[in-house]
Amino acid sequence: MLPERVLSFGRRNIARAVFAVALAALPRVAMADGEPTPSDTTSQQPIVVVGHHYDTAIGSNDTASAGTVSGDLLREMPLLRPGEALETIPGLIVTQHSGDGKANQYFLRGYNLDHGTDFASSVDGVPVNMPTNAHGQGYADLNFLIPELVDHIDYSKGTYFAENGDFAAAGSARIHIRDQLDSGIADITGGSYNYWRGLFADSFPVAKNDGPRILVAGEFMRENGPWLTPENLHKTNVLLRASDGNAQRGWSIDITHYRAAWNSTDQIPLELITTGAVARFAALDPTDGGRSGRDIVSGEWHHDTGSAFTRAAAFYQNYHLQLWSDFTFYELRHAEAPDPNLPSDQFSQSDARDIIGASLAQGWRHGFLGRASTTEFGAQLRHDAIDVALHDTQSRVAFAAVSDDHITENELGIYAKNTTRWAQWLRSIIGVRLDTVTMSRLARIIPENSGRASAALASPKGSLVFGPFSRTEFFLSAGRGFHSNDARGVIGLIDPTTGGPALRVPALVKAFGKEAGIRTEAVPGLQTSLSVWSLNSDSELVYSADATIGSTTPNAASRRYGYEWNNHCSFGRWWLLDFDYAWTHARYAAENANGSAGDLIPNAVARVARIGATLHDADHWSLTAEGRYFGAYPLTQDGTLTAPAAFVANIRGSLQTHRRIAVAVEVLNLFNANYYDIAYGQDYQISPSTPPNPNGITVHPAEPREIRLSLRESF
Repeated sequence: MLPERVLSFGRRNIARAVFAVALAALPRVAMADGEPTPSDTTSQQPIVVVGHHYDTAIGSNDTASAGTVSGDLLREMPLLRPGEALETIPGLIVTQHSGDGKANQYFLRGYNLDHGTDFASSVDGVPVNMPTNAHGQGYADLNFLIPELVDHIDYSKGTYFAENGDFAAAGSARIHIRDQLDSGIADITGGSYNYWRGLFADSFPVAKNDGPRILVAGEFMRENGPWLTPENLHKTNVLLRASDGNAQRGWSIDITHYRAAWNSTDQIPLELITTGAVARFAALDPTDGGRSGRDIVSGEWHHDTGSAFTRAAAFYQNYHLQLWSDFTFYELRHAEAPDPNLPSDQFSQSDARDIIGASLAQGWRHGFLGRASTTEFGAQLRHDAIDVALHDTQSRVAFAAVSDDHITENELGIYAKNTTRWAQWLRSIIGVRLDTVTMSRLARIIPENSGRASAALASPKGSLVFGPFSRTEFFLSAGRGFHSNDARGVIGLIDPTTGGPALRVPALVKAFGKEAGIRTEAVPGLQTSLSVWSLNSDSELVYSADATIGSTTPNAASRRYGYEWNNHCSFGRWWLLDFDYAWTHARYAAENANGSAGDLIPNAVARVARIGATLHDADHWSLTAEGRYFGAYPLTQDGTLTAPAAFVANIRGSLQTHRRIAVAVEVLNLFNANYYDIAYGQDYQISPSTPPNPNGITVHPAEPREIRLSLRESF
């Protein structure tokens, strides 16, 4: 067991304790003529609890662990990185084990989701997760998100939602962008370690009437971070949005352009930090880094007549990624390496793809056996044309090709669900979806790895909601979910690194979850929920530093169960309080699975808690303080190496100094805690003359205390 001060695993800046206005009726599907939304098709409209940034009100959701986060919360909380917007979801952890242009690490319900596997995210209907990505299956990079433009986030946990498909076994987040701004924004932020960010955004009508609206935004950022090798992150992010209509009927078209380049300080051996051999923020290979970009054109159309509703969306995305990483340093020495005195374990992962997708949902509100009911049918289609390659490199120069493939992947999901209110105290949500995937691989280096594969999976799902009784609801849910596997692991016959037979994996991996919960507003001003859940997966994707096709490797089946307790409280118009706690028991299904002793799942965080408080006058000033606790977690399957618990705090204050001018100060990692964003138990070799360490620990240091000052003009 390592000393707590050495390996404290914590977070920096999740100041999501700000609450001002309840948005309990945000339109996931438009409402008309007093009709309820499909998520509660037969109940009265949800009770609005004024003062909350979370819509977890009675009647608003189908499970105790689902809800909606208002974008107002994101506009007041300190965010070190855009992906941390998802930390507004109770129990979700967002970290980084590399440079800030790379996708985050996500942790939820005892899953080390790596960069997104088993947690599906989308932005205005465009899926973020990438199947068969160069770096990891389900790679979800949210660095193109501009938090100030988020209208709301619909989140869910578990396998019980018919509209959720690939990567959504543990949960999902649907991010929705605003159609218009209350006023234009010109914002500049400066801070520690040469952090600079500029944001310009405005919206305006095309004509003087109530016709189409235009929203335009540009974000430009650079920073070096505390690293001895300056990160030199440069990011450009542009959004153009046209929209018209309202919640009942309307449309929108988005154009997104994103580019980023950076240097990485990846995880380094803990032994070098503790002995003083290297500085805390040093890199063993200073040439690690990456670049990424995407261009998206997307659109949606919706129409609700009161008795029926239609939603349609389509998108095209061009995406590219290149990463240079070195996690094992000198262990995998290559004879072809140009300089044997330099680390030659560096590798390059490149991904270039075009993605086309569409979705359609049609629903009807009708009677069924004399009861009010809604039936919805939907279809989701996605096509990825991918060029993905892996090369051995030194100082970003390739000297050996490991694999180079052209892959096409088609995913089709169709679903049906019905919601019926059988009595004032009982409603049911029953659904089923059918998913198919077809994969083809053209292997340019090892022709024997070329081939095709396909699979199909039916997933029944259902929930029962009892209540409300005295402003209290009870929930029972169960269902099947899944994630897809990397096409190279599904089709390949030969391991491109060893030359031996490859361990083939199924195209689709099943998961089954159950949940019971309660949600109540019996205490005025307090929304509280408690859920008890279990989730079993047929295969566990885990991080592997020297994986031959990416950074995740399939392992044995897993079993998890736990509970979550969430509370959102408003004390009049001045005080807001937020407290969440989640506990998880995560184990492999069989003892000594994966050829290793024990049954612990590495990097499965067992306990997460957060408390936050806000004192504010919504029109003039606000002060937010929050802290997050992380319980200990294992680094190895037998538990001989663990990471201890940690507590991290952040604070933010803002002041409207003039009708158009506002200033904000935020302090991230308020107490300057020495913790690590992530820790791994792995093997490595720190120099050509030292032997490999098969039981080592590598860590990625988290940033120390940072101060940022923002100046904003509204126009």
